[in-house]
Order: sequence, then C-alpha cells, then structure tokens
Amino acid sequence: MNILIVDDEALARSRLRSLLTDCAETQHGTLAEAANAAETMARLGPTGGSAFDLVLLDIHMPGLDGLALAHQLRALPRSPAVVFVTAHARHAVSAFDLEALDYLTKPVRRERLLQALAKVQRSAGAGAPAAAAGVPDGESLLIQDRGRTERLLLDEVLYFKAEQKYVTVRTTVRSYIVDSALSELEARFAPRFMRIHRNALVARRAMRALEKHYDSEEGEGWAVRLQGSTELLAVSRRQVAAVRKELAR
Repeated sequence: MNILIVDDEALARSRLRSLLTDCAETQHGTLAEAANAAETMARLGPTGGSAFDLVLLDIHMPGLDGLALAHQLRALPRSPAVVFVTAHARHAVSAFDLEALDYLTKPVRRERLLQALAKVQRSAGAGAPAAAAGVPDGESLLIQDRGRTERLLLDEVLYFKAEQKYVTVRTTVRSYIVDSALSELEARFAPRFMRIHRNALVARRAMRALEKHYDSEEGEGWAVRLQGSTELLAVSRRQVAAVRKELAR
C-alpha cells in the first residue's frame, strides 16, 4: 500500500511516518509527505490513485483545507482512499459525507492507526465482489461511540440484534450500539442480511449451520451458528425453512 501523509506540521508528518514504519503487521510500499493541497495534487498526478492508495489527511491547513482537498481527490479518475487525521472531532460527519474510510484524532494511537489501515485494505479487497453482487461499493454504517464517529463496513457485521431500546451490532471483534430500528436496517440491507427472529438480522454470508437448540424462554427450537462467533442465535419457527434454504444456496 502506497501512502501519502498530508499535514502542514512537519512534526505531525514525522510522527505518522514513525507510526507507519512501526506497523509491521501492515504491508506498505512508498511513504511520502505533502505539506498542503498543492503539493498533494502534484504528488498524486493527473490520475490520482495510480501513485498512492491512501492519503492520511489533516483538516486544518493554510490555504485549501483538508475537507476541500478531499473534494478534489474524489474528482480524480482513480481517487485514493482517504483517512482524516485531525485534532478536531467536530468535522467527523462532514468527513464521512466525503466517503472517508476513517477519522482519527490526534494524538494518533498505533492501535487505531492499524484499525484504519486494515479497514482500507478490506475496502480495497471487497470492492469488486460487492459491486458484482449488486450492493453499493463501500456500503457502511456510521457508528457514534463515546464521542467518536466511526464508519463500519457491512462486510464486518455478523448480525444486528434488538435488545430493549437499542440495536446491537456485532462484528467478530466487538459490539456497537446503533440508534436505529431493526425494521429500518432490514429494509436498507435486505440483500445482505435476513431476518431469523423478531429480534435479529444475520449476515447471509456468515451463516454456517442450523442446529437444535434449547432456550429457557422459548423452549426447544432452532438456532443458527455464524462464522467468526461462538454465539448461537435463536431462529423463530416460521423462519426455519427460510434459513435452511439460505444455507443450501
């Protein structure tokens, strides 16, 4: 992965470069720097993404700021992925409107940088299959989590589950809470997720087995097992046939 660091502060660029060099888990090729929008566009060239796969972009810079520069990057024939790196959290919504893959706040932690790099790699790898399946490239959710806004790719989601007043979003590594109705999520993401119970939507790609299961509230019934999770999710009686059919596809 070829990465361009864009920040008007030399110390900030140097710290990001050091963090990237320290990220041995992520393979990267060229690491370059730019101090402003003009240098960025000059380095990217007329086709953009042919030179760099990712731009780590500051927002507050003299002249053209990072948000305006991101608009220009999107217009390139082969635009690179953008991850904003800024000291200000208040621009997160505007950043994701520009289809940024992540939004990091300074000082950047190595763990968060690794997460962002992994997200860029997953997005690049999942783009072609998603388009072929008729699902918009980069389809995702915006997660508001303890003062931080994060874009979560649908490819990472195992299931949505309604619990009391909230909906839990589960990935292989952690859970999030979203302020959305399960019916709304079902309508938006029906090609990828199916209803297995009144309180659960599961990723079609993740379903691996339908098993007999005993539930203390509902008694003997069925449950589905998902790849990447040890948890069993109850399947309502009316959905058992649909789950079997999905597994047989």
